[in-house]
Amino acid sequence: MTTAQAARPPVKRSKGRPAGDNDVGGDRILAAAESLLKTLPPARVTIARIAQEAGVDPALIRYYFGDRTRLLMAVAGRVTANKPHAGARTLEPQAALIEHIRKTIALVRSAPFMHRLMVEELNAGGTDETRARTRDMNADLVEFYRELLEADGGETLRAVDPLFLHVIILGASDFFVSADPVITPLLPPGTDRDELMARFNTFLVDVLLNGLKPR
Repeated sequence: MTTAQAARPPVKRSKGRPAGDNDVGGDRILAAAESLLKTLPPARVTIARIAQEAGVDPALIRYYFGDRTRLLMAVAGRVTANKPHAGARTLEPQAALIEHIRKTIALVRSAPFMHRLMVEELNAGGTDETRARTRDMNADLVEFYRELLEADGGETLRAVDPLFLHVIILGASDFFVSADPVITPLLPPGTDRDELMARFNTFLVDVLLNGLKPR
């Protein structure tokens, strides 16, 4: 140690923050949890496993997020920050719906366990805060559908219940991804997954738009 190093005052840390090599930001922990949720159901994404994935002390997770539920809520917020309907309000209603369906399928594919996380961990097993947050996320989407249908005024899309429209778009997208172990054996060997998702996107748009045509 040099004389200058010896004379340098120690770096002060915030109270309760773990010291050492694990001195990293919360983003690293969030990224690790998000990565695990791409391959594991939420119940298996524990504090210990997240800490191992991030290469940090579990105490650092508690320092940044308090508990596992708050961490998982932060992950959900991070994943859904780029909402499927972001920017769609600038398009014509039918074009907005088509773009929204494409983004919803892409989001579910990139985070296949996200909706199970919201239902099982943040709603059924969560707190009043997490239940309110998940309710707000879904209410925002229902309102988007309501505005879209009202803006169309029955010109290209008939009036339907926006809640049911939300359920069918999210439900179909989520099941197609989460039920992969059931769907894969029904496919020809060597099926290209990207092509399959593109075909599903086209199919879902076609079924919805034909069903939504004014009568």
